[in-house]
Amino acid sequence: MNKSDIEILEKELCYQGFFRMERYTLRHRLFNGAWSKPIIRELMERGHAAAVLPYDPASDQVVLIEQFRIGAVSAPVGSWLLEIIAGIIELDEPAEQGVRREAVEEAGCTILELIPLYDYLVSPGGTSERIALYCGRVDASHSVGGFYGIEDEGEDIKVHVMPFAEALSLLNTGKIAAASAIIALQWLALNRDYVR
Repeated sequence: MNKSDIEILEKELCYQGFFRMERYTLRHRLFNGAWSKPIIRELMERGHAAAVLPYDPASDQVVLIEQFRIGAVSAPVGSWLLEIIAGIIELDEPAEQGVRREAVEEAGCTILELIPLYDYLVSPGGTSERIALYCGRVDASHSVGGFYGIEDEGEDIKVHVMPFAEALSLLNTGKIAAASAIIALQWLALNRDYVR
């Protein structure tokens, strides 16, 4: 199926703030070839993002960040999540450039080489957001941890540099709950020899 199999009957703006919420009334082609009845769906528009798992193959260390996330306020792991570096891609900015910028802003980290992993939809049942996901080769000896983030954006980010085995243990015990970090760490677990 393709875009010609969707008919948008009405689109309205419900909310405009940090995010934008739109309400669609639409119908789409069914698998049997007929058209669906009109359905109403809300869609959160927040732009697209890029994310990177910084990895130092020489020392077998990863760089993770920790920050407050409102979406985890009632999550069992709590509101301060261990994540990988990520951010919204600016208008007309290539994902690679955006993720390199975010690495400096969020972790004081210079990416030496980017390895593209996946371009995936975060939660297509309710948001249009896509994430371009990377593994980035870094020299972790220059990443000594610390605190980063852009104050005007409300960021307060703690940087953790840890052995890959420790990060994998945190993943396997459920202490890493953010999807992009889970995907990137699992990819690295399967492809570490290639990266090294």
